[in-house]
Amino acid sequence: MTTPGASRRRILVGVGGGIAAYKVCSVIRHFTEAGHDVRVVPTPAALEFVGSATFEALSGNPVTTGVFSDVDQVAHVRLGQGADLAVIAPATADLMARAAVGRADDLLTASLLTVRCPVLFAPAMHTEMWEHPATQANIATLRSHGSTVMTPASGRLTGADSGRGRLPDPQEIALLGELLMERADALPYDLAGVRVVISAGGTREPLDPVRFLGNRSSGKQGFALARAAAQRGAQVTVVAGSTAEPGDPAGVEVVRIATATELADEMTKRAAEADVVIMAAAVADFRPTSVAESKIKKGAAGPAPIELATNPDILRGLVESRTEGRIPAETVIVGFAAETGDEHGGVLDHGRAKLGRKGCDLLVVNAVGEGKAFGTEDNTGWLLSSTGSETALPLGSKTLMASRILDQVRTLVPDGRRR
Repeated sequence: MTTPGASRRRILVGVGGGIAAYKVCSVIRHFTEAGHDVRVVPTPAALEFVGSATFEALSGNPVTTGVFSDVDQVAHVRLGQGADLAVIAPATADLMARAAVGRADDLLTASLLTVRCPVLFAPAMHTEMWEHPATQANIATLRSHGSTVMTPASGRLTGADSGRGRLPDPQEIALLGELLMERADALPYDLAGVRVVISAGGTREPLDPVRFLGNRSSGKQGFALARAAAQRGAQVTVVAGSTAEPGDPAGVEVVRIATATELADEMTKRAAEADVVIMAAAVADFRPTSVAESKIKKGAAGPAPIELATNPDILRGLVESRTEGRIPAETVIVGFAAETGDEHGGVLDHGRAKLGRKGCDLLVVNAVGEGKAFGTEDNTGWLLSSTGSETALPLGSKTLMASRILDQVRTLVPDGRRR
């Protein structure tokens, strides 16, 4: 998150006339608390759901809807020209239809014709409206114009209905908005039809009913990869262990596991149908050989020794399965290596050695330790390729790193879809 006063950006938040308009208040608060200058431009219909006083209080700026307000400032031109980011949420079917054909019948649609910054549409509507050919054609048009149209979430809609079309989580909208300000071309729609399986989070190896061996992984990088891949058009499944993520990314199937053995079984099964497999989870190297049926009590003699067994090397196993034909030969396999330097070499030295041992196509190498990688909002490292190339991944948000990794993955799936 941007700290107040640092890299202050001007953000136009357009609000469509849907029941999800109230959720956009959280998006506005995210941007203002990050120190950005936010101008909220609702459609007239949006004000039927949330009043202008709410938007003005959250943004600290006046709210207008018509092109005849602030005529002396030529607001319908100035708002768009001055924006560093435009976020449209909820993007209703009507609003996207008008934007796609270049209508300018209110202040928001007129402003969208003048913006030259990244534009992020966050759709919200009933499933039938989302799936209608006219809506899909409008989305394709908006993407062809350079806009990013998010994949909506699935879940409860207005009334008793459920399905795809729910507004993505406000935090996810804000994260993707921040990403587009870091890198305007971070979310091209270039993975349509590609099936991606990603592991995320840490595994937990039980000692007894209440204790376990685990690690500090938060799952943030794995979920960032899933979020970015889904918004680039991929069909994404996340196999997730222990994570600190508050919700699932929009348009992503999430499968929960606990132990390294469970993760190995699930990844091996799903890799057989995937075009890309990314092992971003932090897998426990060892597990107790036995699990106590009841809580281990503290005794006068002290704790009994814990005997450990080695967990399977999941990444190496996936590569071997590809070599032996159990996974298609064209499947792209990406690994992660959390490393620390020691007397035998630095982080990058250990990463190169690990790439040689694992045999995957790409290996992301992170330096870990106190305040590094695990549980943080940003990340840095290197992307090593089996062809010998090495790409530095500068410090940035984990979503930005995910975008850069997916750029490399995309080059290994040249036709956009292997099978």
